[in-house]
Amino acid sequence: MRIATWNVNSIKVRQQAVRDWLEAGNADVLCLQEIKCEAAAFPRDLFEELGYTCAVVGQKSYNGVALLSKRGLDDVREGLPGDDSDGQARYVEATVQGVRVGCLYLPNGNPADDPAKYDYKLAWMQRLERHACGLLRQDRPFVLAGDYNVIPAPADCWDVAEWRDDALYKLPTRQAFRRLVNKGLTDAFRAVHPDRAGAFSFWDYQKGRWHRGEGIRIDHLLLSPAAADRLTDAGIDKDPRGKEKASDHTPVWIDLAAAPPRPLLAS
Repeated sequence: MRIATWNVNSIKVRQQAVRDWLEAGNADVLCLQEIKCEAAAFPRDLFEELGYTCAVVGQKSYNGVALLSKRGLDDVREGLPGDDSDGQARYVEATVQGVRVGCLYLPNGNPADDPAKYDYKLAWMQRLERHACGLLRQDRPFVLAGDYNVIPAPADCWDVAEWRDDALYKLPTRQAFRRLVNKGLTDAFRAVHPDRAGAFSFWDYQKGRWHRGEGIRIDHLLLSPAAADRLTDAGIDKDPRGKEKASDHTPVWIDLAAAPPRPLLAS
């Protein structure tokens, strides 16, 4: 099963690009971020025609996430638990053939010197950590996929000096991400490609970043131990970023093998 994540930066603008990418067989499950529309305005028909079931948490003009699956969606959950007052559309979760998949759009947090924005980012990360711990206690395979707005390490950035004081790279941000991983999660891309340099998933529209190869890796798929045991491959598909009217992000994907058979009980 191939699971992918893609911040499309407006589904209205990128809907045909997403459909074309799916039609080419690139993903069984696709997590979308920044759809920038309410759920009722999401182009479900475009993807249902290809056999995808859609779960959408939308918001007018901002944020918004969607989970698309060719293998069905069970037990859909909308919103990240932990703060009932949070009205931003940033999380949707469902089960796909026994694998729990969370699609997330973590707050950007900039400007980092604005406590309202940066504190909200860190608080959201704390909520995500608590939720991940709850999922871990259930001892089930799960994947938390999306735009984390986190540059985990210097190798995930074209130039650390450009980002040192940015909310995506500040030390508290990286520490919060590391605490999440240290709970027992696996950064799928780095598990498969531990030393690959220049492996980016985002290139800013400004200053010719794409053409200069000046990007950052902020789109991640974190796997529970049971899911990591099934990981066979991971990658970043740069092709969509090079097309006309592209999102500033590009898809990141993983392949999971079928669940291993349970051992037979002794009679």
